[in-house]
Amino acid sequence: MILKALRKNQTLTISYYENGLLQTFRGQVYNLNWIEQTLSLADEHEEILSIHLSGIKEIH
Repeated sequence: MILKALRKNQTLTISYYENGLLQTFRGQVYNLNWIEQTLSLADEHEEILSIHLSGIKEIH
């Protein structure tokens, strides 16, 4: 289900855990690194955020 959501070229809202706190980020998929198991998202201001796949709680 996660891969299906990442495949679409649209804006996603990702809820994820960072340092024990639930955070939210809205952006498009920039890069998916299977070796490091990270997902990089770029928002409308071209700011890039990398999230560990294990920390993702939900993708909207």
